[in-house]
Amino acid sequence: MNGWSNDGLWLAGVAGLAALTASAASLGWIFSRKRYRTEQSGPVYQWELLNSLYTHSPIAFAVIDRHGRFMDINRDPSDMVGYGKEELNGISFETMLADESREQTRLVFQRTLQGETCSREIKVIHKHGHAIDLNIHTSPLVRRNRTIGILVFIEDISDRKRSLERIRYMAYYDDMTGLPNRQFFMNRLEERLQSAKESGRSLAVCYIDVDHFKLINASFGRDFGDMLLLQIAERLSRSLSVPGDLARMEGDEFAACLESLENADDISRRLDALISVMKEPFELNGVPVHVTVSIGVSVSPDGADDAATMLKRADAALHRVKVNGKNDYLLHSGDMDHIAIEKLTIQHEMHRALKNKEFVLHYQPQYDLASGQIVGMEALVRWQHPERGLVSPGEFIPAAEESGLIVPLGEWVIEEACRQNKAWQDEGLLNIPVSVNLSFRQFSQRNLTGKISEILRQTGLHPRYLELEITESMTMDVERASQYLKELTDLGVNISIDDFGTGYSSFHYLKNLPIARLKIDRSFVRDIEQDPGDAAIVAAIISMAHNLQMQVIAEGVETKDQVHFLRSHRCDEMQGYFGSPPLSSSGAQDLLLEKLNRPALPNYH
Repeated sequence: MNGWSNDGLWLAGVAGLAALTASAASLGWIFSRKRYRTEQSGPVYQWELLNSLYTHSPIAFAVIDRHGRFMDINRDPSDMVGYGKEELNGISFETMLADESREQTRLVFQRTLQGETCSREIKVIHKHGHAIDLNIHTSPLVRRNRTIGILVFIEDISDRKRSLERIRYMAYYDDMTGLPNRQFFMNRLEERLQSAKESGRSLAVCYIDVDHFKLINASFGRDFGDMLLLQIAERLSRSLSVPGDLARMEGDEFAACLESLENADDISRRLDALISVMKEPFELNGVPVHVTVSIGVSVSPDGADDAATMLKRADAALHRVKVNGKNDYLLHSGDMDHIAIEKLTIQHEMHRALKNKEFVLHYQPQYDLASGQIVGMEALVRWQHPERGLVSPGEFIPAAEESGLIVPLGEWVIEEACRQNKAWQDEGLLNIPVSVNLSFRQFSQRNLTGKISEILRQTGLHPRYLELEITESMTMDVERASQYLKELTDLGVNISIDDFGTGYSSFHYLKNLPIARLKIDRSFVRDIEQDPGDAAIVAAIISMAHNLQMQVIAEGVETKDQVHFLRSHRCDEMQGYFGSPPLSSSGAQDLLLEKLNRPALPNYH
């Protein structure tokens, strides 16, 4: 090829390969002298080694001459770039490059010809016209102390980059409306507050809530409710001058940022405009629906506040608007800060509650849908307040998560659930697993596996009788989640995904995680008898989970018809009031004693 002898090309290839791979531990054995020789005076296998690498290497590599032209490539490149070997022979590498990668690649080739090894991400244009992301590693080809060309290792990273971009999108944007999400909004708000502080301009944060949205969901169904949210998002976005000023925080709550406010009249005018876009009715299933919104507003005249404080003040103002009758806006004032005081009070009382052992666990049985037998218990935390009585988790868990108390509280829940389960087993009751929810903060702890292991050791419970439930959002960082979940499953603990269907996980990622069970969220189970959409979602989750060798449990099961639907679609297990409400530890023990004599669920078939 172009004046090169075959021997010269092979020798140059060997030099390039040796330079690139000598430091790779996974291939280090190849270059061991013992591996090269059958005996001390035997032949060297460099030719055979090079031939095998050239013919069978899973990585594509090309030989480029000093002028940047293709001389050879070890495999058919058509599946990567659309061009065959013969088409590439003798053409310039530069002709395939996207415009933004030409100068970068030229510099990489120059450095390589000067003796360096280089790496770079580049874009090339496929034969059919679309861009492809490649990662190239270059090494000089040397013959008789002269660099005669370049060896280029080529990896197609287009799928990887698309996956990373999708992960980034899911991390910062709402999947349904396409609007920025809370994290994106908070990050951008911090930047705008700093800019407002430097310029001396004022800034307003609006927390927007759709009035009576639960009634709309109950009347039309969740699918129509989602359609309404899309239309509301579109109208609110049109009323804001800058794209990205509106974010969906959660559910039917939005947040907006108003900049360059001139005076109080300007604030009122812009807030009136936000309210007015809701005047025209929406249409749902052929029915005109009038929708109003409530808006809480926090204004920073000098940009001195941080984003979290601004949002809290707007949220406090929103709470006051809804108490006062909705369909209005209200600016935050100092007297609203008692809400923050209430949160601090709850957090203080929770510290005391942990110390005084005021928290208790209730247990809700989980049933096998084929036999009706109890196959597990979920531990649910309650607060036995000395003055207010039994407090539900919805009243204190948000404060615990915000303050960080969720970590010691969560550790206590795991320890108490394991202790109680071991006590039941020692009394001769059913040997069944107990499942416990992990908070995001707990899951983020580096020593989580060590703590779980120590709790199991202290309580004497076998790991297979503990199941940890995580949310879909905890699996977003696939690499970190894989490491943590592997450590826990290696310990012998089972992992399940709680409230599946409400987050952002995909089966593409879940198939690579050691997940034993999916729990279908109660919001889908509740309407499977009336809502064909929810019924289809539940059936699809069951089918796909089984194809991935995962068990499926439906939560929130309350009626016999729901049970029949789940059984007909081969759902494995169920949990809900149809079987039993959450029970105190003594009530759960009585139920387990009863099931020793009468194991099946009553009125099951």
